[in-house]
Amino acid sequence: MSHKHYKIYKPFGFISQMGSNNIKEKRTKRFISELHAFDDSIMAIGRLDLKSEGLLLMTTDGKLSDTVNRSGIEKEYYAQLDGIITPEAIEKLQKGVEIGIEGKKYLTKPCDAKLITDEPDFPEPHHLLRVGTHRPNSWLSVTLTEGKFRQVRKMTAVVGFPTLRLVRVRIGDITLKGMNPSDVIALSNLPQKLNLKLN
Repeated sequence: MSHKHYKIYKPFGFISQMGSNNIKEKRTKRFISELHAFDDSIMAIGRLDLKSEGLLLMTTDGKLSDTVNRSGIEKEYYAQLDGIITPEAIEKLQKGVEIGIEGKKYLTKPCDAKLITDEPDFPEPHHLLRVGTHRPNSWLSVTLTEGKFRQVRKMTAVVGFPTLRLVRVRIGDITLKGMNPSDVIALSNLPQKLNLKLN
């Protein structure tokens, strides 16, 4: 069987799944199935929460999806923060901070976190983010090899700089470069692009 793979730029306000059996959710929420006529067997590899944007990989290969989620592949995020983050706060993020996961304390793994000095060239933020109503802000690049629920948001909040806007820009060597919200691009040889071997 020949599998299909895609990368998409998930817009703000979309749920990282194809749909729902819940009638109320069908009426009130937006799903990534709106973006393209995907195969019935398509699934997202990992997720981005409702308010997060950026790179999301899709595949019809369930084994590949499971492998990617367990492989420790780098995932890079650009986070726009409320306030000008300090070197001390960045250092804490790099070493690992304690966040809450499912009611339990969790120490994040060491990560790459660095200040972005030039504002990223992203489309205008969704009006519901109300970025302009906050105090001065800063941009941070955070690269993780794990992916706990809302991890980047929880990490920056712990060090005193809540995330206003979050955009995933890279998974392995696959990037968001040149894409706009709602774009869908077919990919060939996704395992090779991610340097993965499927047994």
